[in-house]
Amino acid sequence: MTAAELTSTSRAEADSALAPVAPKDRIFHLDMLRGWAVLGILAVNAMAFAWPMSAEMSEAARPFALTGANGWGHWVTDVFFADKFRTLFTMLFGVSIWLVGGERFDEARGKLLRRRLLWLGLFGLIHGLAFWFGDILLHYAYCGLIMMMMRSMKASKLIWIGGGITLLWGFLATAGPLVVAGLGEDFSAKFEAGMPQVTREEVMATVQAYGAGAGAWVENAKAWGMAQGVSIPMIMVSLPLMMLGLGLFKSGFLSGRSPVWLYALIAALAAVNLGIFGVADLTDVRAGLDADPTRGVAAAAGGLAPLVTLGYVSLLILMTRFGLKAVTQVLAPVGRMAFTNYLTQTLIMSTLFYMPWGPQWFGTMGPGALWGVVGAIWIAQLIWSPLWLSAFSMGPFEWAWRCLSYGRMMPLRKTVAA
Repeated sequence: MTAAELTSTSRAEADSALAPVAPKDRIFHLDMLRGWAVLGILAVNAMAFAWPMSAEMSEAARPFALTGANGWGHWVTDVFFADKFRTLFTMLFGVSIWLVGGERFDEARGKLLRRRLLWLGLFGLIHGLAFWFGDILLHYAYCGLIMMMMRSMKASKLIWIGGGITLLWGFLATAGPLVVAGLGEDFSAKFEAGMPQVTREEVMATVQAYGAGAGAWVENAKAWGMAQGVSIPMIMVSLPLMMLGLGLFKSGFLSGRSPVWLYALIAALAAVNLGIFGVADLTDVRAGLDADPTRGVAAAAGGLAPLVTLGYVSLLILMTRFGLKAVTQVLAPVGRMAFTNYLTQTLIMSTLFYMPWGPQWFGTMGPGALWGVVGAIWIAQLIWSPLWLSAFSMGPFEWAWRCLSYGRMMPLRKTVAA
């Protein structure tokens, strides 16, 4: 073989290795789980679109009471959604690091992965500064640059390290509230006094600032800057979750290849935790402000969010395996367009709540009414995702991201075989 032929062959092999994933090669379980994650995360993010960040820092500062529809809306979000879907999203991002970048010795795919993460960081920077302070894309981008160095680890090592650190955080989140409650009411009062104090007047002043001229962009940028102080330490939480997610994928758990008994056991343990958390949290909500009738049990049960995440995963996989794929299949198109659907959620919510061209509902809806908005967006995304993918091979933002990562225009519209 001549040098020219060898060079040509090498280029062809490189292009083949870097070719976009064809629909037939996609992993259904990952698309389905990603769809579940991106829908669920909106339920938690809704409050951050509808109210200033300061409203979440203090119960007393909330300009609405957690009674009636607001109480139930808050309870559903807190018990079934809070931290569970961000956890799943983060695990699945760890899987994507390996699926895109391959093994560490694969230089071509490693370069592609780095470009992809750098462009993701730019998307996140624009998303966070210009639209919504709660952006997680920038955080994923710099976590991904660290995670890519560990993508060739064996499944067992990833699970032991990532799972071990995640278990440690879960233990601290569970034991902490119980310890604080056990030290007595005086200590609890001092502990609460040491937390950031925000008044209802300050929250409503921020609401007014959002509606004044360019105030939405100014206030959002300020909140984004504050959020970065939390985002950077969160690397210690997100990175282990990414490792755990990749380990669970390599072991076969996330692709539906683990034993049925394992999925059933995890689903059962998660159901027990949800039962305890549900009863305790409802008691907590009904008790009102500055009350802890469960003596820390409600907060402790909420610290086991990763267990519930894996319980949801297990239940969805069992449904798929035992004849209910028609139910879980509706999530897959949403997952194939997760990047587009995540950014579209921001465009819709920011338009509805604080952008000057929208109705400016900011600071007007409690948790109960917000569920109507969330449900409407869920329905829209469940409808438009398969419709879009019937004509196109990927979502519009996925296409833009892929073009930038590859440095050339990529096909978007599906080709019809002759």
